[in-house]
Amino acid sequence: MRFFLPLIALTAASPLAAEAFERPVPQAQTATAEFWFALGSIGLIAALVLVQRLVARS
Repeated sequence: MRFFLPLIALTAASPLAAEAFERPVPQAQTATAEFWFALGSIGLIAALVLVQRLVARS
């Protein structure tokens, strides 16, 4: 019993039981995703401009 668990662990972790790695296929960028990215970018730029104006007043 002392050698049974390590034997099972080594057998289960053998390279023969492992699956081959399949490289993920990148998905195309959708128009909706591009719209939300553009909206987020514009919002970030607007927030940075507002912060810059707030800091410049001090």
